[in-house]
Amino acid sequence: MDVARSSASVAERVRMTDRSHRVERWFLLRANRLLVAGTLTAVVFVAFVVVVSGLSPPFVERMGSSDPVETLFGTMIAAVVTGTTLVVTIGQLVLTQENGPLGDQRDRMRNSMDVRALTAELIGSPASTDPAVFLADIVEAVADGADALRTSVAGSDDADLRNDVGAFADGVTRDATETTERLDGARFGSFDVVSAALGFEYGRKIARIERLSAEYEGSLSEAERALLDELQSSLALYGPAREHVKTLYFQWALIDLSQRILYAAVPALIVAGTALAVVDVTTFPGATRGIDHVVLAVGAAFAVTLSPFMLFVSYVLRILTVAKGTLAIEPLVLDRS
Repeated sequence: MDVARSSASVAERVRMTDRSHRVERWFLLRANRLLVAGTLTAVVFVAFVVVVSGLSPPFVERMGSSDPVETLFGTMIAAVVTGTTLVVTIGQLVLTQENGPLGDQRDRMRNSMDVRALTAELIGSPASTDPAVFLADIVEAVADGADALRTSVAGSDDADLRNDVGAFADGVTRDATETTERLDGARFGSFDVVSAALGFEYGRKIARIERLSAEYEGSLSEAERALLDELQSSLALYGPAREHVKTLYFQWALIDLSQRILYAAVPALIVAGTALAVVDVTTFPGATRGIDHVVLAVGAAFAVTLSPFMLFVSYVLRILTVAKGTLAIEPLVLDRS
């Protein structure tokens, strides 16, 4: 019975860990960035009110002997202006990558058209201009290649080869189906396309092909080796294609971030300036449930002036999380999970 209770407790801890991991991944990646920024802003407001209300002497008394509001919001105005300028600089850096002499632009175009030609040859039709469909077509070609390999080795005398290739093909087909379903209807500009593309781990599959080729070198026919090479080439094409779409998303997100911070900076400055000009110990008299109204007002104004920074945090959290998980384009698995 003790063993059963121990096993149950371990299983429960595992489930709790999985749930916490899913919540963390949702917060860092999938959640709407405005929702994340709003949540962080609300946390700042609540923390400010709780901490300030619990300190001694009371905030109202400190306002009578000094002017913390002037110090706080004078500093916040300078921070908002400086931060907004920094964000504009980031936007300019993103746009700088799009500028360049004619020769560089022609090289970019030539490289892009070469990849489209390779993709068209792989999928047997012109490459799509929609990023989601473009990636889905490559994934479907990979799944077709895995099925062709499984069919080819079905008549092999080597049972281990048949079993290993069958298991590999099943995994590729399963992952490809899930990825294409998530890519179906995904709109670029949202995180959906990148999120779906990240789920197809091409690096592990390339490494598995390399092991199959080395382990069954004597059992593979020339046709089967050619199928393995074609499948590896398809997976190798998916890598840079995914990275290109990811890079475009990063640029899109940084431009979107710059716009939203500029929009948020205006009301933040208005609130900070208003608080600096009019809020004193008599502006919001009274208290509710032991919390002075002036504390609530100052806390709300402080949270609003922090909203541009919270937008910055919410976007950068996603970008850094994705970048950390995709540092290596070659078959190196860096994710410790």
